[in-house]
Amino acid sequence: MSQVNVTIAGRTFRMACGEGEEAHLEGLAAQVDQKIAELRKSFGEIGDQRLTVMAAIMIADDLAESRRKIVALENSVSNLREASMNAEDASSGWVNAVAENLDRAAARIEQIAQGLNGPVKS
Repeated sequence: MSQVNVTIAGRTFRMACGEGEEAHLEGLAAQVDQKIAELRKSFGEIGDQRLTVMAAIMIADDLAESRRKIVALENSVSNLREASMNAEDASSGWVNAVAENLDRAAARIEQIAQGLNGPVKS
């Protein structure tokens, strides 16, 4: 287990994280710190606790919106896969029908050619 010092809203916190996750944790803390700074710029000094709660709610809202978008995208991907399979099935049936019609046409042409040439001599 690693230890990382992060600074949020001017205060330093010692956090534990898994090995190799230090930079990720520092990046997340920087995002929270940035959100608090944005709120402080918009609303002024309304108290650290209130700013922290507002930042947490805004980040949670962003996360919820991202999750909604992921679900919508997963549904779109599923629908596209289904449409692709349906199109594949339809095209496979169409290809088979065309092949059968070409076979029949070739047989008919052969019959006509034999009729025009007369009986085949052995």
